Amino acid sequence: MTTPTLSLPLLCHPATPCPLALNLSVTLDWQIDGLVLRYEVTGQVDGIRLPPTAPPGPADGLWQHTCLEAFVSPVLAAHYRELNFSPSQQWAAYCFSAERQRDVDAETCRPAQPDIQITHRPQRLELRATLPEAALPPGPRLCLGLSAVIETQGGHLSYWALQHPRAERPDFHHRGGWRELPRLAPTA
Repeated sequence: MTTPTLSLPLLCHPATPCPLALNLSVTLDWQIDGLVLRYEVTGQVDGIRLPPTAPPGPADGLWQHTCLEAFVSPVLAAHYRELNFSPSQQWAAYCFSAERQRDVDAETCRPAQPDIQITHRPQRLELRATLPEAALPPGPRLCLGLSAVIETQGGHLSYWALQHPRAERPDFHHRGGWRELPRLAPTA
């Protein structure tokens, strides 16, 4: 059985240029029991400030430092989930009923618990987040916003996404930066 994959590049927002020579991409691997997001950063990776390793588990405020993110929604739905994955192995899951309107009740009902694995080599950082099927909305197609916050050793933040709908400032919650993608099933 093979797993369908899709690799997508992330682009740095023009208002927050990164002083490091980096390339970012996300590969989606559809599995029978969920979705694997593989974020790959190549180039001057040693210039990235990485948080110290911590016990895997939920944590708030991860997006304030180096963090890889996914926004997931059913097609044509107002509600969505924001997932943050830190190289520390910590993660966060937030539910929204509409753009930037947190739905705390939904967060307590269906927590997403990704499995995070980190590979760090010279000029390459990979974060692999496995999302269980229960963390994903039902349906044959999903809207996905894939993004990253990269912090340099000097504290500079750059914001990366599939596309940036607004030029004046990064906005990962804006659906103009998301893509509608088919939910691919593994094939024999």
